[in-house]
Amino acid sequence: MRLTVLLALSSAAALAGCGMMGHGPMMRGHGPAARADLQPTTGNAVSGTVMFHQEGAGVFMHAHVTGLKPGQEHGFHIHDKGDCSSGDGMSTGGHFNPTGKPHGPQDADHHGGDLPALKADASGHAELRVMLPGLTIGGGATDITGRGMIVHAMPDDYKTQPTGNSGARLACAVIGAVR
Repeated sequence: MRLTVLLALSSAAALAGCGMMGHGPMMRGHGPAARADLQPTTGNAVSGTVMFHQEGAGVFMHAHVTGLKPGQEHGFHIHDKGDCSSGDGMSTGGHFNPTGKPHGPQDADHHGGDLPALKADASGHAELRVMLPGLTIGGGATDITGRGMIVHAMPDDYKTQPTGNSGARLACAVIGAVR
């Protein structure tokens, strides 16, 4: 009887863990973590979850976003201020730029808040997993906690200074530490 109960509990735990895979962002490792719950700005329907986990000298990010324009790229950035009170996302200010770099793609000098584009599938869903070197969770000038997270209406051109010409802000979140 005990063995049957133990096996049943073990199987249920294993299935629960497997059930979580592929259904939104998952956390990795054991260091500091943070989370941003994207909420639509006024008149928009974009939402999602972004998880962050400190890994060595960088932060691993896993985003799952819905309500995007199907088949389109969308600019995606960490912004300086953790304030979504304006309704249009403008209260988050400009891109998070703790090292004073120009706006640009991941393979060149760029703001700490410049992220790879979200690429929506035919259903308007996007998932992004990326390592963000030089960012931190939980302290220092490169700490992302308390910062804003924005999904934009248009693709980032990675050239226009200082914003990338990504258009309106469709969703906003504040990055908070996970305890």
